[in-house]
Amino acid sequence: MKASSLGVSEKDVSDALNLALSGGRYGYFLKNNKQYFIIGQVERENRNKPADISSLYVRNNVGTMIQLDNLVTIEENSNPPALYHFNRYKSAIISANLAPDKTVGEGIEEMRIIANKLLDDSFSTDLAGPSRDFAESSSNISFALILALMLIYLILAAQFESFRDPFIIMLTVPMAITGAMLSLWIFGQTLNIFSEIGMILLIGIVTKNGILIVEFANKKYRSGMSKREAAFEAASARFRPIVMTSLATIFGALPIALAIGAGASSRVSLGIVVVGGLLFALILTLFVIPVMYILFSSKKIETA
Repeated sequence: MKASSLGVSEKDVSDALNLALSGGRYGYFLKNNKQYFIIGQVERENRNKPADISSLYVRNNVGTMIQLDNLVTIEENSNPPALYHFNRYKSAIISANLAPDKTVGEGIEEMRIIANKLLDDSFSTDLAGPSRDFAESSSNISFALILALMLIYLILAAQFESFRDPFIIMLTVPMAITGAMLSLWIFGQTLNIFSEIGMILLIGIVTKNGILIVEFANKKYRSGMSKREAAFEAASARFRPIVMTSLATIFGALPIALAIGAGASSRVSLGIVVVGGLLFALILTLFVIPVMYILFSSKKIETA
């Protein structure tokens, strides 16, 4: 190397740059009972440009001053001040604020659309912070919803000792979910963690309507009535308890739907889901479940 031939080591060059540019503190002195640090650094006008480095001198092993222009080559390039890593990969963080009347879910979906347009297969994306929490909670709620449906179906199958009757009863669930989604759309609410919890709550509430009708219809069918007569008799006899229990739940959820109380605005969607889903299911259950019972129930029911 040229530096070695001139008697200059890499440490000598590093020390010269450190002394000239780093602003290190070498000591201090006292003046007028005040302490001042001694800082070694060249004047500002002599270190503003990259080319000023070439004008610095370094002393070789025999005491001769060698200009750095004879030892180094300067190249300009740009690098980030810090390299961020995520899951052991080099990453860049992109942050964005939600526009008015937009939800976190809509923002995440829009970011994914933009990423698919701009990034090729060599890039991968992932969520962090509140967006990651939202995505994880949404997936957990979906799992809980499916698990609730499976558990209720199995419990009803064991209770009625049939796989058809629970299917008829569970038809109340899509009616309630449809009413909940329509209610959210009518009142301008979004599908969020609160509304999803409300849908899980609906599953347990509306299935009791189907249980009341199917159980009573089975009793009438065992007593000798035709399937059609048993279904319509059950709907007529169970009309009052179904209406009363549904209205009691609806009025109990109204304060949440109307956003009454401190901090209740974040839970409005839950109340709207419960109220809208129950109203929709209440109206259709009394007509749909008897018809489905006639079509899908077992042809023979053993008498106890």
